[in-house]
Amino acid sequence: MRWVNRHVRRGEGFLLGSLPILLLVLLYLVLAAQRHALNPMDKVLPLPGGMAEALSSLLFERDLLTGQIIFWADTVASLQRLGIGLGIATLAALVVGLVLGALPPVRATLGPLVTGIAVIPPIALLPILFIALGLGETAKVALIVIGIAPVMVRDITAHVAALPREQIVKAQTLGASSWQIMIRVALPQAMPRLLHAIRLSLGPAWVFLISAEAIASDVGLGYRIFLVRRYLSMDVIIPYVAWIALLAIVADVALVVASRKLYPWAMGGSH
Repeated sequence: MRWVNRHVRRGEGFLLGSLPILLLVLLYLVLAAQRHALNPMDKVLPLPGGMAEALSSLLFERDLLTGQIIFWADTVASLQRLGIGLGIATLAALVVGLVLGALPPVRATLGPLVTGIAVIPPIALLPILFIALGLGETAKVALIVIGIAPVMVRDITAHVAALPREQIVKAQTLGASSWQIMIRVALPQAMPRLLHAIRLSLGPAWVFLISAEAIASDVGLGYRIFLVRRYLSMDVIIPYVAWIALLAIVADVALVVASRKLYPWAMGGSH
């Protein structure tokens, strides 16, 4: 049987997906053990025991200045910023994408503006945001919104604009107005696409969050990573990066499950 015709069962998919990760972990352990055999004080590739020891104080001991447990305070702060940014961007993508996709005159008027904003590197706007909005939470959330909302808007706009014309004609034949067509025809079909757009935006959203926290923050996962880098504390950086990856994977899986439960008709053969 040709591989292109081979369908992988769920159990096999989990095993095959885990294999490269396990190989990378094994490779890291081998390289770390070799470096520590040559230099027991090596900081570049810490052993699991060293990472556990360094992380234990951040996980279980309260900070003397703030009284908070640093690891969980960083996690809550970052997730709060990420959640607010994603929420605002998702709402903007849904509303603006529906309007632009369903109304050709509005798309012709505002489409170039959205495209222009989408192609601007968001990181380049970070100094402007900090000058205009200050160094507080608003600028960090704004960077996430500016970074992902225009791309999501373009995606939803294109999806709505590509809906079969027959559906629009049938709705108009039944007396539907433009507003009713957007709500009753376009919106239900845009929702699965919106969840997919959120999945694709998770990675960039984390990049913008970490960038903002690294430059101007006093708490957060990105702030902590860039704070300890000056001490070459890879025993803290690697667990933090792994934790960020785990949070992103959990969010992605949650969105996939939500899509399958809420919109099974739209999933088809995609994963």
